[in-house]
Amino acid sequence: MQTVDIALADANPLVLSALSEMVERDPRFSLVATAASAEGFLGTVMRVPVKIGIIDWNLPSMGGARLIEVLREQSNAPRIVVYGEDTGDIPKLSMSAGAAAFAARSSPAETLLDTCAEVSAGKMVFPFLDVRDLQRDPMQQLSKKERVILEALSKGLTNRELSSELGISTNTVKFHLSNLYDKLDVKNRAQAIAYYYSSKSGLS
Repeated sequence: MQTVDIALADANPLVLSALSEMVERDPRFSLVATAASAEGFLGTVMRVPVKIGIIDWNLPSMGGARLIEVLREQSNAPRIVVYGEDTGDIPKLSMSAGAAAFAARSSPAETLLDTCAEVSAGKMVFPFLDVRDLQRDPMQQLSKKERVILEALSKGLTNRELSSELGISTNTVKFHLSNLYDKLDVKNRAQAIAYYYSSKSGLS
């Protein structure tokens, strides 16, 4: 059976050591690299591609959310399992950022490893979330391009400015805006912007 390559990132050296030992003992996996920061992890997996990345949500200095966002732009990026506290909105924020799974530090070690195995098989694992709630959130239905456009829209950019900033035609901007309005159930850009800021405040 082919082993699954894994990279780890955690700022706590004791946690990183324990995780390393745990992964190395499991015959399903091969530990390729470890890092103590988001930047260190990013640099490592860009040089040495791995299938799974296990990261702490509060990694210094860019943090888990930004790290996942950057990785999503890379064609050979690992699928990310966030290993963190199952308190607050971290599981939900992990999923929103684009992680493939969330595993709680309070769970048995085997749970994390089994989660990695499921992710390597193409599954998403978020046991602490009612996915139906996320599916009812219109923001979760937006495509990556629509999210970028909505964020740019919130800065007050005109269609022409959106076209220039995003490198697409004004007709394509109008197409994306139309889809955006439908998904958010709003009628115009002012309502879309208001929805964007209300959703941001809801996550903070």
